[in-house]
Amino acid sequence: MLAAMPDHPASPSHAPGLALGQEAVLERPCSAADLTLFAHATAHAEPRPGQAEPVATAWGLALMLAAAARLLPGQAPRLAAFSLASHRPPQPGEQIRAEARVTSLTPGERVGLACRLQGAGGLLLAEGSLELLLPAAAPAPPGPAEAAGLGWKFARLLAACEGVPPLPTAVVAPTDDLSLGGACEAARARLIEPLLIGPAAAIRAVAEQIGWDLSDATLIEEADAHAAARRAVALVQQGQAAAIMKGAIHTDALLRQVTRPESGLREGRRLSHVFVLDVPGREGLMLISDAAINIAPDLAAKADIVQNAIDLARAIGIAEPRVGILSAVETVNPDIPSTLDAAALSKMAERGQIRGGLVDGPLAMDNAVDVAAARTKGLSSVVAGHADVLIAPNLEAGNMLAKQLVFLSGADTGGLVVGARVPIMLTSRADDAAARLASAALAVLYRHWRISGRSLLSEAPAAP
Repeated sequence: MLAAMPDHPASPSHAPGLALGQEAVLERPCSAADLTLFAHATAHAEPRPGQAEPVATAWGLALMLAAAARLLPGQAPRLAAFSLASHRPPQPGEQIRAEARVTSLTPGERVGLACRLQGAGGLLLAEGSLELLLPAAAPAPPGPAEAAGLGWKFARLLAACEGVPPLPTAVVAPTDDLSLGGACEAARARLIEPLLIGPAAAIRAVAEQIGWDLSDATLIEEADAHAAARRAVALVQQGQAAAIMKGAIHTDALLRQVTRPESGLREGRRLSHVFVLDVPGREGLMLISDAAINIAPDLAAKADIVQNAIDLARAIGIAEPRVGILSAVETVNPDIPSTLDAAALSKMAERGQIRGGLVDGPLAMDNAVDVAAARTKGLSSVVAGHADVLIAPNLEAGNMLAKQLVFLSGADTGGLVVGARVPIMLTSRADDAAARLASAALAVLYRHWRISGRSLLSEAPAAP
């Protein structure tokens, strides 16, 4: 049992929107990687046999505190008192559920919370109570990033877009709640000025379902998704749209219109998609390409893919991106064609054929992102162990890597198609509102960088 004595009373404040019985829930799997990262962050020894239980117990208690923090978004309460009991530590691979419920409210001063931690099958792992002192000043309402549940890395991107005029964006066939909802959130965040193209009756019906009155949007009638894609390209050609956002239309159908020779949207470089991910435990954002467009790119296509990724990385404030060209091994092997491409791309960067970043390869995944793995393999490259950008050998590898980080590691993600005259937000049907909002911020930052030659992130504040 852990307990703390109460702190001194706080000065008057309030907790907007809180009510007795209000609950917050946080669910995530406990992984060995989580425990290792938590051990390092809290100065524990790395979990080993005989050491893992204290670290896992502390990780579980921290998860309960994180659930409690969800009840007070945008605030910075102080911990006045707590009483927590642990019955069993979480186990690696176990799905963990943390709950926090408001049990008492002292107007302007304190919030009492009951907390529970459950493991597999609803087994009670820990329980207890917290008492929080509220800040003296009323907090500002949560911003778009906070409301969408994005972490500080993507919140920085959204904050950097403040003051930039919304990007006139052709939204192609937003006839379902996810795609129209994404456009709505981006419009409310002042990231885009939406031009909604498609069957007007269907769009209005979905807008009514999600509570958007369309007063801040332009509705353009087109009979179907294919006609909407053609109209979006025409709006770019006419200078009425500066970006394109995918709605309820297949990727290939949209890109077929974008890449037509007469569209005027191609600029002599291969189009490619770049995932931007906030991976838990990593200091900065990670970029992965190409995982959505180029199935089996040859060397020339890979050179464009690398250059596109470097450009986007620079647009989001990475002054000299470190690019790791991935393969199964870190040595050149004629029997593995991707290692030959990686070596050629590295040499192309040395000769100035790829500009703006540091490129090295072939690198295996471990020694691309982990310093210890790179040292073990005897790699002294400035990229090895520190890669900001990962270039996959083909679409299958890139897609599996990106989706693994999202669905198994809990990464937040956004993405953008680059290499065309305008940025293209190519969201997936599985993307939530946070991913769509992040993608819109990427489009604004990339467009600004293309026009001005500088990143809006260059003078942005560092991590809190």
